[in-house]
Amino acid sequence: MSFKLQALQLPTLQKKSEGLIVTAWQKFLLDYDFPIAAVDGDFGNITAQATRDYQTSNALTVTGIVDTATYKKAIEQGFAIYFAIYTNGGEKLLTYLNFGENEVKDLQKSLTAIGRLNPPLVADGDFGPNSTKGLAETYKIRDINFRAELAQQLSNTTKTKLGIDFELALGNITEYAKKLRQRLSGKAWVNFFPDSDLIDDLASPFRQKVQAFEQALKNAGANIDIASVFRPSERAYLMHYAFRISNNEIAAKDVPPMPNVDINWLHYTNAGSVQAAKEMVSAYNIAFRPVLTSRHTQRLAIDWEITWSGTLNIKNASGTTVSINQPRTSYENSTLWQVGRSYGVIKLSSDRPHWSNDGH
Repeated sequence: MSFKLQALQLPTLQKKSEGLIVTAWQKFLLDYDFPIAAVDGDFGNITAQATRDYQTSNALTVTGIVDTATYKKAIEQGFAIYFAIYTNGGEKLLTYLNFGENEVKDLQKSLTAIGRLNPPLVADGDFGPNSTKGLAETYKIRDINFRAELAQQLSNTTKTKLGIDFELALGNITEYAKKLRQRLSGKAWVNFFPDSDLIDDLASPFRQKVQAFEQALKNAGANIDIASVFRPSERAYLMHYAFRISNNEIAAKDVPPMPNVDINWLHYTNAGSVQAAKEMVSAYNIAFRPVLTSRHTQRLAIDWEITWSGTLNIKNASGTTVSINQPRTSYENSTLWQVGRSYGVIKLSSDRPHWSNDGH
């Protein structure tokens, strides 16, 4: 392999280092099971310890400093791709892979061809942000066929220039494209940061109030189906901005980042960004605009449906039995709402499954 390590211009990283290169290093450590507190671009004590653990695991001199030897080992394991993604260093990655201006132009033309990109990439030899988006878009379209089709499309001149390193370079570009695609917004994100459906995850004393109401419901023979209890702030962020982008309330490029949420809202075209956001809204089954901070993120709400057959004879918090007939669902029966209120579990009438500590 004759790749150009110096093309990446990797700085030494140590305590108090900051910036996108630190973010790249932290994400690399995290993906290789060296835990850090947060991917935040701040090289602190925890990142230094994770670096020492990485060095120990790879028989390197243990310093907690990311030096040339540490970089070389990490690059063998794919760090150059993390560098390219998190420092917007696609141009440097290609230079590292021995792509000159002509080879970059060939790559740009090839991506346009196999991805049928519209508008086409400008074949100018400058692999900047738009070309990076085009790379991710092409992988999104071609998926597992990407590598084979790119190999076929690239010119013989490029293949001759790279020689024996062509397949390895192609592998790096494919992995880069795949990771870029995985970060793009879309319905797959609904599987990340899931809501909890456990009453035990509620905050006290609301938890005890819900438990008392739940026990009364069970004693009366009601059926209980819990949809959501605690919502992680990361999920609230994803839902909130997916909704806003889908309704053209905010441009994808203007969405603020959130630590530990490695999503890229910005697709190749604005239409692609909006469509991906709409897919997320549908997958989340969002009816109203989600807020960033809510009773769910505060552990003070529960979404559930309660149903019963015949007459539900349930005791309220005072011990008085209340008989409830139709409609036999908590979505619509205001008498059941009053029983819940007696326990301190209050229904929000405008949101079918939602109950909270204060009705909000």
